[in-house]
Amino acid sequence: MELPESIRLLFPPEERARLDLSTIKGDASNRQYFRVTGPGGASVVCADPAFRDAAPENYPFLVVRDLFARHGIRVPELLGMAHERGLLLLEDCGDLMMQDEIPMLDRNRLAARYRQIIDLLVRIQSIRPDEKTPDTAIPFSLAFDEEKLMFEFDFFIEHALNGYFRGRLDGRAIAELRGEFLAIARLLVLPEHFVLNHRDFHSRNIMLFRDEPVVIDFQDARLGLPQYDAVSLLRDSYVRLDASLVDELKRYHFEQLVRHELTAMEWTEYLRLFDLMAFQRNVKAVGTFCYQTTVIGNRAFEPCIAPTLGYLRSSIAARPELAAAGRLLEPLIPGTSR
Repeated sequence: MELPESIRLLFPPEERARLDLSTIKGDASNRQYFRVTGPGGASVVCADPAFRDAAPENYPFLVVRDLFARHGIRVPELLGMAHERGLLLLEDCGDLMMQDEIPMLDRNRLAARYRQIIDLLVRIQSIRPDEKTPDTAIPFSLAFDEEKLMFEFDFFIEHALNGYFRGRLDGRAIAELRGEFLAIARLLVLPEHFVLNHRDFHSRNIMLFRDEPVVIDFQDARLGLPQYDAVSLLRDSYVRLDASLVDELKRYHFEQLVRHELTAMEWTEYLRLFDLMAFQRNVKAVGTFCYQTTVIGNRAFEPCIAPTLGYLRSSIAARPELAAAGRLLEPLIPGTSR
């Protein structure tokens, strides 16, 4: 059965002939999204082949959506599903991403919006296992452990160094760099500080629907340092914030973590781990953008490569733990030279 016909079967028979389907630009995944408009209004259909192969109660999107909703996090409503066809019928939360609003805001309104989003982030990071979602179930059974962090570093090596930037670093330099990546990963595995993270908490994954932030693309949530999502938001590959505002918002995030008793870190340790985490997260993002460009043939992410590499300069300059990796990455980072 063709996908459009499968989508129409989600709706009452008397509406199917009057439905209008249009493609929505998706994320860097195998999922497809469609806006469906009909007599009952508009809704969104997500077509995910992985949903066909997973029991609904173990499908990460549904598990995390339910967890977030139970804790008051605004997420799209689930309106229906066709598990055997890999389809989810979701509330239509519009087209306005946080990224779209940012150029329209002055400095004060921009700071206020980001504080609102950080409050939302801290609410996510406050979520703990409960009877319905125990610590043995996703997302709490997943973490940014050494294996996961190195998977992301290795993805960068494969698709950036040996793909998009092939020839910029020789084999010896790449092997040395991987050793530095391993040392950095080990600095970031601090389970005593772990909280729940969205895992991709940036301006394209926060919709503004009737001026209310709605969180999307949360299916990869897992435990990790609270800085992980803060880095995603404040070192965003799609939006570059003024450095003074970033400093202000880092302080605000830290203060909210302390207020909600989510961290025992000192401020100086928060900043150190923020810089180390920013390095890892930005390297990971570059690997994804290079993969999308060279393997998938999706060049929409290519303009994000240079700005994201550019973020690495400040992290490397701030932390001696990153100096050796920074030296090896100089041929890639804009504005640096050997």
